[in-house]
Amino acid sequence: MKILLIDNSNTRTKFSLSTSPGELAPAFWLPTAEISDESLAQALGCLAFDAALICSVVPSKSAILASFLSARCPVQQLNALSPLGIGIDYPEPSTIGADRLANAVGVCARHGFPAVVIDFGTAVTFDVISATPAYLGGVIAPGLGAMGEYLGKKTALLPTIDLAEPTHAIGRSTTEAMRAGAVIGYRGLVREILAAIRSELNTPAIAVATGGDAALIAAGVPEIDAVDPDLTLHGIEIVARRVFPNPLP
Repeated sequence: MKILLIDNSNTRTKFSLSTSPGELAPAFWLPTAEISDESLAQALGCLAFDAALICSVVPSKSAILASFLSARCPVQQLNALSPLGIGIDYPEPSTIGADRLANAVGVCARHGFPAVVIDFGTAVTFDVISATPAYLGGVIAPGLGAMGEYLGKKTALLPTIDLAEPTHAIGRSTTEAMRAGAVIGYRGLVREILAAIRSELNTPAIAVATGGDAALIAAGVPEIDAVDPDLTLHGIEIVARRVFPNPLP
């Protein structure tokens, strides 16, 4: 059975097809702001699939996705009531972002637990999974891109920069100085938060990074044990195989 997996985040919406358990086709994406019936028809019109699971943090776009896809196949939304295969030890499970739940499922299956998932997106999120395993909670901080864009928008003389590995800590141009501040400074933020989480958890926990800036930041943070670019999609796929029986009724 072919299942369409959808990771509907604030900046990009990623799509992938799973034809068998654990197997993902190469992902493709649309800017989330451009999600519409027209863009979906163009992107998905030639694909064949039997069901779709939406993992969304953008309700308005999730509604468009669900409406468009429901005419073609069974569609479900990933949330705290989905068959995650892990527990939730959190006061209000319904308030946990669907992407964070997918990351928790994915890390347990692919890397083990206890674990900390660091997802570098529009925001950077740290999600903590206990030895039970159960989702415990985490941390939300501004994303690296958002921090860089803020300086460009809020200052008269500072440009918007492309993020890349700085050649020196002491910048010899405005761009070099901003790049050093963004990348090196952000690594410090990640390292400090991760250390605090591990100390509070009081047990060794694997740290896995995912998301757009994961490889860049993890290259300078040895405390991160692995980079798994498609962790969220893998988590969505695991839940999807539990949601949709094979064959469908």
